[in-house]
Amino acid sequence: MLKQLDELQESALQELERVSTLESLDQWRVTFLGKKSELSQLLRSVGQLPPAERPTAGKRCNEVKIVLEEAYTARESAIKAAVLAQKLTEEAIDVTLPGRPMRLGHLHLSTQTLRQMYAIFAEMGFQVFDAREVETDEYNFELLNMPPAHPARDMWDTLYFNESLLLRTHTSPGQIHAMRKYHPEPIRVILPGMCFRYEQVTARSESMFHQVEGLAVGRNITMADLKGTMYNLARQMFGEDRRVRFRASYFPFTEPSMEVDMDCIICKGQGCRVCKHTGWLEIAGSGMVHPVVLRNGGYDPDEYSGFAFGLGVERPAMLKYHIDDIRHFFGNDLRFLRQF
Repeated sequence: MLKQLDELQESALQELERVSTLESLDQWRVTFLGKKSELSQLLRSVGQLPPAERPTAGKRCNEVKIVLEEAYTARESAIKAAVLAQKLTEEAIDVTLPGRPMRLGHLHLSTQTLRQMYAIFAEMGFQVFDAREVETDEYNFELLNMPPAHPARDMWDTLYFNESLLLRTHTSPGQIHAMRKYHPEPIRVILPGMCFRYEQVTARSESMFHQVEGLAVGRNITMADLKGTMYNLARQMFGEDRRVRFRASYFPFTEPSMEVDMDCIICKGQGCRVCKHTGWLEIAGSGMVHPVVLRNGGYDPDEYSGFAFGLGVERPAMLKYHIDDIRHFFGNDLRFLRQF
């Protein structure tokens, strides 16, 4: 057995010298050190030898095993070092090459549009008033003339946290916050922010979107002031030749109420999927502040009047930049975002 062990060690070491890859090294390990290897079989057969020969044979088996294991470890380290050196050579960086320019970030198109609106309304004397996105049912509905079970609540597909807490469906709750803060002074504010509704996502509707609420409260404010504000907004944002029309509508927090439409820039009035093939696109809902809402905000409707409007941000941007699908705004596709 001793001669057999010597021959096995010499054969294994010679075979190991020819190994050049980690895959073949693993195969060598299985062949010479594995459970079914010749060395393992010799170790198991030591117990079958005469008692006098067992110590010497067992010792020699362990010596051969240690030599092969150490040789395996050394060869593994050498192969890994060679692979690493080759990889470093092949993937070497030429430090003399000019640096790669870093692409600078920029404001999202919605933010750009919001800031343009801020500037337009600032010229008309409006200041920005921040309101919260998580609202109570009281502010989102009740104080806006929609008590519990009022059918007008069905106009908004609301996302509730519980019976009294929700994600605001419109920026209109900010009217109450602003009036209660500034009462009894006159008010001229815009309230920008995100709104959330549980509704179908289409080319012209999203479940979350930006909105800008406008509110003006004072003495002797009329519908003519509201119409002039909407005309000025449309023509400053989209050009002096823009056409604007007003349609009678219903909102529980304004009376009278009206929708504000502008001719569709995308199809030039011919009809497309964005304007529902009408040639017109709604840009705002508006009206004179309802007496109940004025009273809830702390103003006496016999002395004060006001107008309010709510307009989207993404839809005007779609018109301005000829975008035919609102889903691009929140799709995070850099090919779209980098165009603006």
